[in-house]
Amino acid sequence: MSSPAPFDDEFDFGGGFGGTHSGHKRSSPDFEDEDYDNDPFGHKKAKSKAEEAASGVTTGMILSLRESLQNCKDSVATCQNELEAAKSEIEIWRSAFQHEPYIPDGATPAPKLVNSYLQSLKSCEESLREQLEKAKKKEAAFIVTFAKREQEIAELKSAVRDLKAQLKPASMQARRLLLDPAVHEEFTRLKNLVEEKDKKVKELQDNIAAVNFTPQSKMGKMLMAKCKILQEENEEIGNQASEGKMQELASKLSLQKHQNAELKSQFEGLQKHMDGLANDVERSNETVFAYPHFHSLILFTDKVPVCYFIILYMFHNKHMKNINHIIVNRSSSLLLLFKGYSLILDIPLFR
Repeated sequence: MSSPAPFDDEFDFGGGFGGTHSGHKRSSPDFEDEDYDNDPFGHKKAKSKAEEAASGVTTGMILSLRESLQNCKDSVATCQNELEAAKSEIEIWRSAFQHEPYIPDGATPAPKLVNSYLQSLKSCEESLREQLEKAKKKEAAFIVTFAKREQEIAELKSAVRDLKAQLKPASMQARRLLLDPAVHEEFTRLKNLVEEKDKKVKELQDNIAAVNFTPQSKMGKMLMAKCKILQEENEEIGNQASEGKMQELASKLSLQKHQNAELKSQFEGLQKHMDGLANDVERSNETVFAYPHFHSLILFTDKVPVCYFIILYMFHNKHMKNINHIIVNRSSSLLLLFKGYSLILDIPLFR
């Protein structure tokens, strides 16, 4: 694009550039006929005044034209600067659109493509703006809801505090009432009464269930199945118990046989010991008959069976009629044993 030809410094009134400020022609003064008639030099004065007015108009026009010329130069310079800026911007846009994916390689960005792309960008921008507006509206609604919820929470907290403050005296009063013995006793009585009533209600419910029980009902079928299972378990337990009892009886029988064998052996030993004691009794009898006039029987032994059989033998053979007292030494068990026979024989015992 070619720049316009520069203006000359001389005045050029015939160009295509007009001044921005047009000159104003001064109006000629109005002279009345009376002035010309009365003044003999009026014609000359009017002529000089007209020349002065014409020169003033010319000077004003020149000044206005100079001013308009300077304004035109300034506007031309501004336009040139704007043109250069537009060219650089166009190059920037051209290079920017040259690398866009919607333009084929080696092709220049056509205005139609650019316009369509710009239209699509505008539509996307409008849709994004709409979404942003909707999001802002939702955000505002959420903020309002959140503020309402916070207000409700604050109100509920204040209500809870009020309720706690109201319940504290009541709780203290209830505690004082529970500490009262009469109230505590009444509370305990009512509690026991409630427990009894609950038990009675449960019993009545069980009775109602028993009255309404039928083998064809669901509960009846379940109960019959459970009874069968329990019967089978009882039979198994009975079989196991019978087998266990037989084993227990067999073990007891073997233990009893063993104890009988031990008792038999002990009895045989005791029989032998009794035979020896019988011999001792015979010898003691011979001693008694050898001394028929003694009045005291002194036994120096710790063997209870020996003394027992001696006294028993003497009692049955009536050899104790001359014995006034019996002295037993060395054993308190012998004293207790012979004390019983002392009551029978009426013979005092001395230790």
